[in-house]
Amino acid sequence: MLKKAKFVMFIYALAAIISMMGIGVSVAIVGATGDKYNLVGILGIIFFIIAVCVVFMMGFIKKKKYQKQGLL
Repeated sequence: MLKKAKFVMFIYALAAIISMMGIGVSVAIVGATGDKYNLVGILGIIFFIIAVCVVFMMGFIKKKKYQKQGLL
């Protein structure tokens, strides 16, 4: 069984993967659908890039905290 700290880090990694997949879907929306959904795709790309940055930032902060506590 995973320790609680490793499980939390796994959740952060999963959130980052989902955000990266969102970027890919948004790029596909821009490229495949033409002008009708172009704004939605561009806003999706921007949103998911920000989401990836936030998830990575929170994950690294949490990792540093867990390393100081000796849980990782």
